[in-house]
Amino acid sequence: MPLLEPKPEVLRPGAARTPSPDRVPDVRATGTPEPLRGELTALLGPKKVLWTVSDLVKYASDASPYRFVPQVVVVPEDIDDISAILSYAHGKGREVVFRAAGTSLNGQAQGEDILVDVRHHWAGIEVLDDGARARIRPGTTVMRANATLARYGRLLGPDPASAIACTIGGVVANNASGMTAGTTRNSYRTVASLTFVLPSGTVVDTADPAADELLAHAEPQLCEGLLALKAEIEADAELTARIRAKYEIKNTNGYRLDAFLDGSTPVQILRGLMVGSEGTFGFISEVVFDTLPLDRKVSSALLFFPSLTAAAAAVPRFNEAGAIAVELMDGNTLRASVSVQGVPADWAELPKETAALLVEFRAPDEPGQEAYERAAAAVVEGLDLVAPVASVTNEFTREAKVISGYWKARKAFVTAVGGSRPSGTTLITEDFAVPPSLLADACEALLRLQAEHGFDAAVAGHAAHGNLHFLLAFDAAKPSDVDRYAAFMDDFCRLTVERFDGSLKAEHATGRNIAPFLELEWGPKATELMWRTKQVIDPDGVLAPRIVLDRDPKAHLRGLKTIPEVELIADPCIECGFCEPTCPSHDLTTSPRQRIVLRREMMRQPGGSPVETGLLDAYGYEAIDTCAGDSTCKLACPVGIDTGAMMKDFRHQRHSPREERIAALTARNFKAVEASARLAVAAADRIGDRLLETVTGLARKAVRPDLVPEWLPEIPGAAPRKLPRTSRVGASAVYYPACVNRIFGGPEGHRGPSLPQAVVAVSARAGKPVWIPDDVAGTCCSTIWHSKGYDEGNVVMANRIVEAAWGWTAGGKLPLVVDASSCTLGIAHEVVPYLTEDNRELHRDLTVVDSLVWAADELLPELTILRKTGSAVLHPTCSMQHLGDVEQLRAVAEACAEEVVVPDDAGCCAFAGDRGMLHKELTASATAKEAAEVNSREYDAYLSANRMCEIGMDRATGRAYHSVLMELERATRP
Repeated sequence: MPLLEPKPEVLRPGAARTPSPDRVPDVRATGTPEPLRGELTALLGPKKVLWTVSDLVKYASDASPYRFVPQVVVVPEDIDDISAILSYAHGKGREVVFRAAGTSLNGQAQGEDILVDVRHHWAGIEVLDDGARARIRPGTTVMRANATLARYGRLLGPDPASAIACTIGGVVANNASGMTAGTTRNSYRTVASLTFVLPSGTVVDTADPAADELLAHAEPQLCEGLLALKAEIEADAELTARIRAKYEIKNTNGYRLDAFLDGSTPVQILRGLMVGSEGTFGFISEVVFDTLPLDRKVSSALLFFPSLTAAAAAVPRFNEAGAIAVELMDGNTLRASVSVQGVPADWAELPKETAALLVEFRAPDEPGQEAYERAAAAVVEGLDLVAPVASVTNEFTREAKVISGYWKARKAFVTAVGGSRPSGTTLITEDFAVPPSLLADACEALLRLQAEHGFDAAVAGHAAHGNLHFLLAFDAAKPSDVDRYAAFMDDFCRLTVERFDGSLKAEHATGRNIAPFLELEWGPKATELMWRTKQVIDPDGVLAPRIVLDRDPKAHLRGLKTIPEVELIADPCIECGFCEPTCPSHDLTTSPRQRIVLRREMMRQPGGSPVETGLLDAYGYEAIDTCAGDSTCKLACPVGIDTGAMMKDFRHQRHSPREERIAALTARNFKAVEASARLAVAAADRIGDRLLETVTGLARKAVRPDLVPEWLPEIPGAAPRKLPRTSRVGASAVYYPACVNRIFGGPEGHRGPSLPQAVVAVSARAGKPVWIPDDVAGTCCSTIWHSKGYDEGNVVMANRIVEAAWGWTAGGKLPLVVDASSCTLGIAHEVVPYLTEDNRELHRDLTVVDSLVWAADELLPELTILRKTGSAVLHPTCSMQHLGDVEQLRAVAEACAEEVVVPDDAGCCAFAGDRGMLHKELTASATAKEAAEVNSREYDAYLSANRMCEIGMDRATGRAYHSVLMELERATRP
C-alpha cells in the first residue's frame, strides 16, 4: 500500500441518522450477483459490464422523482452488442431498459434488472444535403447537434429546455418537443427515417427501399399483427376521429396510435410508433432528421402581467401575430430564477401574483423582423402590463445578451424552482396540455387545486401550445406526504381529462407516474389497443416493463426517492443531469450528479453498513481523485452548484495534519520551490523521458498516485532563466507572468520569443508598455494549493499574492495583467475566501485583467497586422468560460489567422494544473472527442492561452499548442 494512501473513513458521514426506507439493502453491497455478472462479462467483455455497488447506485437515479437500483449496467459499443444483450435477456427471461442522458422526468430511464447505457459510444452527427437533413446517433446532445447544424443555417425542430444535456435518442423516444416545436416541429413530424433494433434483435432501417420486404421475411407475425391493428382502427370511425383529435394538441401519453393512420406499411407504422415509445419497442440506433431554417433575426420581450390568468389571456393574440414562442412564468418561478446568474436581483421582490410572458419572433431577414415587431407592438398596445420592479422594461429587444438572459431564466424553471424547494423534499414535475383557448381557465383551476392540497404554486409552460408545467415538492419518506401527493394526482388527472379534455403528458412522455392514468385519458378501447401493440412488438415483455403500460393503480407511488440532506453546497441538487456533458470525468468515472447521488446514498445508510463502506471505498478515486476541479459544472447547473468545490473540500478532509503543514511550507518557501522546479525541468532535457517516467512511476507507487505527478513526454523544456527587462516608468499595466510560464518554456521546436517576451513586445508595439516587477518569483495565484484542498498553503499564498499585487499596482491604480487564464481566475476570484479582512479590502482595489482581454480590448485596436497564418484551431479553457473571455480568444485569433475554428466538442482538458500528470487517464478521456475533431484535418496553428492546458492538448492531439499572444506577436512583428 502507498505510504500516504488516504483513509476513506474520514468521509464517512458522522451525524446520527435514521436509515431511509429506500436505502440500498445490505445484500446489494457486493454488486451484481452471479451468474448474471459472469454471464454478461463473458458475453460482452469486462469493460462493458459495470457491476459494483457504486456503479449500480450511480445509475439508480435520474432527473425523475423515482429511484430503482438495477441489477447490472452494461455499456454496449455497437448494434452487435445491443443484439447480444437482447438475445441474452430473451433466453434468460430478463428485462432491459435503455438509458442515455437520464434527463427524463418520469422514470423512463430507470430499470430494475439490466440497464443499458447508450450515451457512451453512441454520439456523432453527419450533415446531409448541405444541412437540409442530419444523420444523428442517439447519444448526441441536442445542443451538440445544433452547434454543427448552425454552420449551415439549420437547426432541429425539437428544442427541449434540457438541450444542453438531453440526447437525441431520448428526445425521439419521448417525442420531447420544447419551447417552439408544438405539434408541427416535434420528432414525429420531423424525423425522416430511423434505424432501430427490435426486441427480437432484428435491425430495421426505415430508409431502406427494401425494408418492408426484409422485415416481412424476418418478422412475419409482427407485420401481420401491425396490419391487423391498422385495419381494426381504420374500421372504427369514432376511434379514428378520437385519435386525430387527441393529437391536435401536444400529447405524449401512451403510444402514437396515429402511426397506424399515417403509415401504410409495417415499416412506416413502426417508424411512427417508435417515436414516443419510451424504449418499450426497441433501441433507436440512428435518426435522420429533416432540419429547419435557423432564422437569425430575433426579437424578444419579457412582458409582466398582474396575474397568471391575465398573462394566459394574452397568449392567443401573440399566436395570431406570428410569435414562434410564447412562454409563461408565474411569480414563484420568476422569484426563484434569481438564483440563475444574470437574472435581475430585484425579481426576488416581485409580487407573488405577478406573471410574465416571454414572447419571441424569428425572421429570416430584416423586413420580416420589422413586420413582426410592428405586429407585436400592436398587441402590446392593447395589454395592461405592470412594472413592479425597476428592471422590468416590457419592451421588445434585439440584443442577443438580453434575450439569452430571458431564456436562461425560463429554461431554469425545473432546476431553479426545484433547487429552492425545502431541503429533504422530492420534486415532481408535471406536464399537461389543454386546448390553447382554455389556457386561462386551466391556470385558474390548477392554482386552486394546488392550494386545496397544500402545494405552493410554481407554473411555467409553452403557453402558445396550451402546454403547462408545474412542480410539487414533498417528503417521500413521510407516508402522509405521499398520500397528499396521491390525492392531488387523482384530482389533477380527472380535472385535466374531464373538464378540459387535455393531455396528461404533453411532452415529457407517460413514464411511471402517468401510466396508471392512461386509461382515464384514452378510454378502455384505445388503451387496450396500446397493450395489444406492445404484445405484437415485444411479446415476451423484455423491454421497459411498467414504464408506459401498468395496470397497478398505485404504480406512480412505487419507487419514489427520498432526498437526504448532504453537504450544503450540493443539497439543492435535483439530479437533473445538466452538469454531465460539461464534466471532464463523466466518461471515465463519475459526473457531478453521480458524485451527489453517491453521497446521498451514504446518508440513507445506517452508519457502518456494508453498502456505505463499499461506496466510501470507491468514492476516493471515482469521485474525488478524478474530479478535475474545474467547476464547469457550476456554469451548467441552473442553480450554480459547484461540485468541484465540494470535491476540493473532501480532498482537504483527507489530508493529514502533516500533509497540510508540508503544503504550507512549500507555499512559504515557494521561491526556492519555483527555482528548483525550473532547474528540474531543465535537467530533464538531459536525462531523457524514459528514465523520468520510470522514476516517477516508482515514486507514485511508493507514496501515492494523487501526490506524485507522472513525468510525461509532452512536458516542455524550461523557461528562460530571466524575465524580460521592463520599466515601471510609463507602464500602462503591471504584467504578472504566471509561475507556470516562469517554469515551463514554449512548445518543442518553437524558435520565437517566450510568452513573457511576446507579451512585453506586443504591448510596447501598441503603445501600452507593461512592467514586470522584480520580485514576482516566489508568488503564485494559489491555484496549486486551492485545487488540491490544501487550505493552509492556500491561505499563505492567497494573502501573499494580493499584498504583492496591491503594492505592484500602486494600490490598484494600474491593472494587473495575468498571462494564464486559470491564474487570472485564481487571483480575481478564487483567493477571496482565504484572505484576511484587511487583504479583502486590498483585493477590492485591484483590477485583474486576463491577457486575452488585454490583447483584444487594449492592444488590437492599436496594432497593425503584418502577416496572418492560414488556419488556427482554438482550445478555450474552462477558466476562460468562468471569466467570460472566450470571445476575446477568438478575436485575437481572428486577427492572426484567415480561418479560426473552435471545435464543437471543445471542453475542459482536465489537465487542471498537474492533475493530468497525476491521472493521465482523466485528460485522455476528457479530450478524446475534441482531439478526434482537431485531428480530422490539418491546421497551421494550435492556440490557447494557458500553458498547462496547452500541454494537455499537446498530449491529447500530438500537436504543439501555444499561446495566442505568441501568435499575435508574430503577426505584428516588424
